[in-house]
Amino acid sequence: MANQNQLTGQPIIILRDNVEQTRGHEAQRSNILAAKAISEAVRTTLGPRGMDKMLVHGDDITITNDGATILSELSVQHPGAKMVVEVATAQDDECGDGTTTAAIMVGSFMEQAERMLKMGIHPTNISKGYSLGMKKSLEILSELAVDVTPDDKESLKKIAKTAMIGKAIEAVMEKAADIVVDAVATIADSSSGRISIDEDDILVKTQTGDAMDDIELVRGVIIGKARVDEQMPKIVTGAKVAMISTPLEITKTQTKSKIKISSSEQVAAFGDAERASLKKIADQIIASGANVLLCQKGIADSVQFYLAKAGIYTLEDVPEKEMKYAAKALCGEIVNKAEDLTAETLGTAEQVEQMYGEDLTKISGCENAKAVTILIRGSTQYLIDELDRAINDAKRVIQDAMEDGKYTIGGAAVETEMIVRIREYATTIGGREQIAVEAFANAFEIIPITLAENSGFNPIDKLVELKKAHSNGQKNAGLNVFTGKIVDMSEEGVFEPMRVKRQAIQSAAEIASLLIRVDDMMVTQSHAPGQ
Repeated sequence: MANQNQLTGQPIIILRDNVEQTRGHEAQRSNILAAKAISEAVRTTLGPRGMDKMLVHGDDITITNDGATILSELSVQHPGAKMVVEVATAQDDECGDGTTTAAIMVGSFMEQAERMLKMGIHPTNISKGYSLGMKKSLEILSELAVDVTPDDKESLKKIAKTAMIGKAIEAVMEKAADIVVDAVATIADSSSGRISIDEDDILVKTQTGDAMDDIELVRGVIIGKARVDEQMPKIVTGAKVAMISTPLEITKTQTKSKIKISSSEQVAAFGDAERASLKKIADQIIASGANVLLCQKGIADSVQFYLAKAGIYTLEDVPEKEMKYAAKALCGEIVNKAEDLTAETLGTAEQVEQMYGEDLTKISGCENAKAVTILIRGSTQYLIDELDRAINDAKRVIQDAMEDGKYTIGGAAVETEMIVRIREYATTIGGREQIAVEAFANAFEIIPITLAENSGFNPIDKLVELKKAHSNGQKNAGLNVFTGKIVDMSEEGVFEPMRVKRQAIQSAAEIASLLIRVDDMMVTQSHAPGQ
């Protein structure tokens, strides 16, 4: 690329030929259109009555209204659009929900910015106004938040149901919400004085072939292995579980060596020594008092024979992840060798059983378990995947609410309150930033408008009704998407974690402010090899 030298009139080469440059208003317009395109791609999925998207990759077909799933499957090329997708990804990583809201809000902020640019308002003024609006909106959000404790299971269940509603799991939503709340409460750690939750301590296992309403919480672990010998018991009660990470067999040495055997007696002696070594391993396991064994590696046939004879339920080649998970659930310890086993290293469970007709072992009834498993069964993989996504969303929002101890009212109640109060705040701001703060408030209208549209109601009518209710002090007034009525959403039980709202508002406002200040995009086009 060449720029004209003002002194000589000769072009000066600044950028390589493979660099595509977009400058000025065109750069701003390009980013605005890209952000709005991403917003529109997911907008129709918002809310309980939102539509689904069909994502096709070869023979793989996914039908979902989950914003995170949809955006993760998009092959986005535009740099501005990629940044919007990154906002949604960060929203999912941080909160587990609200990805659609975050993407829609970016598009709305950019649309308001486009209008202000046409009015001649400088991007710096827009960015400053958005910063003021964001700060005020977070203050309002904190005021609107409602306290919740881990003991308030009813409110937590409503939070879980709000996250799951709209997905194709209505038949099991009540049961799923109960299970998720119990699961998160089980693994919550308050030893430091604050509640902390590791979502990885909830393992979700799926199995096709049964009715979808077969969903179960296991206070323990389900391992995708069957017992190594059918002579072993199918069910063990009062389980004492040994966990070993190394092979229980004669392994090859790391160095090459030769043994010279010159007689049949030496052959027999060598075999006897090997068998004695393996029997010693089995005897050490038996002596520990274990009646269940989980081994991360292989187990020699002779060791399996002795363990079966002793009635020890045994699994081999258990994946490392499931071994660590079992140790946490069973409050036991993984040891390197059989000789390291003691009564103190054994984990405990009420029952260990091979699930009927399947290569699955269920270890349940673990006292003081700090890891649990949710088992999902369904007739089709599509239904299982949808329920899996719904449960993952629910467990994340319960984690958000329990860790922060705060939730907000849904149904566009929070967003409408933002519209009314930020507009009032804008009257206290001087200069052109006042227009930007008002525009920031206007951007929130996209949420009630979209909820109404997706539910089949007139969006303008519902927006007017909502703003009237909030202007009259009804801060919890929201849209019932099934009846179309403006009601107190706190009585409807539509609750969302404050963290989800805060992250969506903050990240959307920040990325919009960043994109609107871009007046020059330089994109390097990659050459084919050899060019």
